[in-house]
Parts: sequence; structure tokens; C-alpha cells
Amino acid sequence: MTAKNPLVVARRADTDRRRAQVLHTLAEMAEDPQQINVSAVAARAGVHRSFLHRHADLHKAVIAAQQATLTRRGQAVGPSTASLRADNANLAERNRRLQQHVYLLEERLSKLLGEQAHQRSGLGAPPVTAVLECELEDTRQQNLDLRHALQEREEELGAVREAYRRLMTDHNRGAL
Repeated sequence: MTAKNPLVVARRADTDRRRAQVLHTLAEMAEDPQQINVSAVAARAGVHRSFLHRHADLHKAVIAAQQATLTRRGQAVGPSTASLRADNANLAERNRRLQQHVYLLEERLSKLLGEQAHQRSGLGAPPVTAVLECELEDTRQQNLDLRHALQEREEELGAVREAYRRLMTDHNRGAL
């Protein structure tokens, strides 16, 4: 049988002591109707917030106690973690689309400025070709405008759907 390193044993004992202190603090705070959150529990237990985040079971226990306290008080529970993650994902996707749109606009501006400089230098295309290129560019612009309008409609539809979901959730909660 191998002897355990005394530092490992001491660290394990310290972690167990801090875990017990957090659980004891949570039990105390559940009796007291004050605000329960990660920061408040960590401060009252005398540990750092990161300790609670590193131990998923403790973090889940704090969140569960927080929601139970809010429910007992008759307050609405805030947005769920899943809904916040979904909102974050939607915002990230919107940010990506906007970056792509900016890139396309910069590319188009660069092309137009280059063509303008080329024509001013006297090396531009003949007038007939220039007219056709202008019509083609107008058609492309209309296409971009229509795509942008479609994208806005899709975002509005998504917002309406989300509002409908929330209304139905509120309605169903009221029916229970």
C-alpha cells in the first residue's frame, strides 16, 4: 500500500471543508428569504465564486435554490439558461450576417471606386459596354435590396414567433 502525499490529503480536506460550508450556507439561506445567487452564497460561505463554478454540483444547487426561493415568493423566474444561450446564438448569427454584409459593401465600394478612377483616367470601357455594365449593376443592386428585405422579414417573423411562444407559455402557466 502506498502512502498518500500529505499535500494532496490536506488539499482534499480543505476542499471537503469548503464544500460542506457552501452546503451549510445554502441551507441557512433557504430558510431566510433573502436574495440567493452565486455571489451571495460564495460571500456568506467565505469562498470565491470560482469555487462554486468549478464544482458543477454546487453551482446547480445554488441555481436550484435561487429558483425555488423565487417560486415560493410568487415571483416570476427569470429567463432560463437555455433561452439566454439561444438568444446568444441568435445574436452571434446576426453579427456574422452583418459582418458579411459589411464585407460585401466594402468590396462593392472598392470596385466602384476603382472603376471610377479607371474611367477618369481615360482607359474606361466604350459607352455601349458601360451602359450594359450599369444596367447589370442596377440589377445586382435590386437583387441585394430584395435579399436584404427578405432577411429583415425573416427576422421579424422570428421575433413574432418568439413573442407567440412566450404568450402561449404565459397563457399555459395561467391555465395550470
